[in-house]
Amino acid sequence: MAESAVLDGEATEHPLLAAQFASSPRGARLARRLAVRRMEEWGYPPASDTSCTIALVVGELAANAVQHGRVPGHDFCLRLRLDEVSGLVRIEVADAAAAKRPPAAPPSSYPDGESGRGLLLVDVLSVRWGSTPRHPVGKTVWAEVSTEASTELTRTTQ
Repeated sequence: MAESAVLDGEATEHPLLAAQFASSPRGARLARRLAVRRMEEWGYPPASDTSCTIALVVGELAANAVQHGRVPGHDFCLRLRLDEVSGLVRIEVADAAAAKRPPAAPPSSYPDGESGRGLLLVDVLSVRWGSTPRHPVGKTVWAEVSTEASTELTRTTQ
């Protein structure tokens, strides 16, 4: 299935990316790559802390949509919105599986497991995150990431 993107940053108050992807590992990879490309267009080079943080959060949310929210015949949608005034990028990943909602809070840890850390990473890297029902079907999992978040994390760990 071909991926499609509607890029309408010029027509909105805040720069925006909206794209639809096949619910597959390839679709999740393409979503992450498109997010990095859009961040670069917004002035955040691919190697910057902000772009890397966005790539990680988009990758985790897209992978979850593919792994846990996949409904045969339905794609997942990615939306990114940059709000320069508040210094936030809002990431939204929507899928068709309304019954499979993420937990209200990430698990504390999975020390022995090979998976299960995605929402923990999203929680650490974002200012806030959550999910909302999507009408007529599905859910949207969202996260808001500070354009300065990675810099602050680096400062506190030094």
